[in-house]
Amino acid sequence: MSNAPPILSVIIVAYRSRDEIGPCLASLPRALAGRPVEVVVVDNSPGDGTAAVVQRDFPGVHYLAAAENLGFGRANNLGYRHATGDFILFLNPDTVANETALVHGVRRLEAEADIGLLSIKLIQADGTMDLACRRSIPTLWDGFCRASGLAAAFPRSRWLAGYNLTYLPPDGTYDVGAINGAFMLARREVLEKVAEPVSPQAIAQEHAEKAEPFKEQTNHMCLGDPIQPVLINSAASATSCKMNERLQVFDERFFMYGDDLDLCIRVARAGYRIVYDGRAQIVHRKGLSVAKDYDRMARAIFDANKQVFLKHFNPHGSRLVRWKYATAFGLWKAVALLQARLRGHRHVRPL
Repeated sequence: MSNAPPILSVIIVAYRSRDEIGPCLASLPRALAGRPVEVVVVDNSPGDGTAAVVQRDFPGVHYLAAAENLGFGRANNLGYRHATGDFILFLNPDTVANETALVHGVRRLEAEADIGLLSIKLIQADGTMDLACRRSIPTLWDGFCRASGLAAAFPRSRWLAGYNLTYLPPDGTYDVGAINGAFMLARREVLEKVAEPVSPQAIAQEHAEKAEPFKEQTNHMCLGDPIQPVLINSAASATSCKMNERLQVFDERFFMYGDDLDLCIRVARAGYRIVYDGRAQIVHRKGLSVAKDYDRMARAIFDANKQVFLKHFNPHGSRLVRWKYATAFGLWKAVALLQARLRGHRHVRPL
């Protein structure tokens, strides 16, 4: 098995994840179907203790430290360029997985080549379902029902609960509009079809803006990547540094939020299905990392998703359409923030 190529690459973007990364990594199997599972951790906040946990307790994990917070999409792209598995799983650090769920997901993708992205059921720490793991591509009506509370009041109504699809069985499986970036499983070939090369201008900008290298003892450094520094444990092979491939699966214009929705739209437009499969599940201790930077993240939720809609549903740059989405998302953001304050806790539901 040691000489076999990985069947699955798990890419985890860590941000202030010292307390979460250990349980997450411990929950991942070392092999599936007799082939290795590769794990790549991209650390967006090196120096917070995450590196020490990974390198001390999980020497087989590929650890990459960024010189700055790259954001969700850009960090995932960096991890993807170092991944070698046939299947790719983008996974949050605040999750606790299990072998049964991963086997189920990989087998489903092996059996159905028309599936582009797959999510299983995500269960929060309190036992409730993370509704974001299955979503529609919301209309303005869906947004209104969610913001006004109609969707929550009538969760079994197809007409009113179209945003989170709560009228569908949580233990079933069906095609959906979008899934959550906390768990996105795909075949590599699908991601390669929708990935785009990073422009030379963007690469030059990365070179110009990169910070001083993070000072830490390294076992291996991939010097070819313009994002510096990159630290990898000794178990990582230099051949996994595919430096000639400057591909971006996620649109790096989205720093945080919106990037998973954007990817779902692009994969669907490429002719693939977006599937939710509630017959397998993992734990998602949702919001642990985001809560540590609440104010910026709360604003980013709505602003980023507005940009997704402008990108995909306003291709001609109509001022009227731009005004429509700016107004709708602005009102939605104001209502959500007000509701959070009235509930007495700092939590804004992500889109």
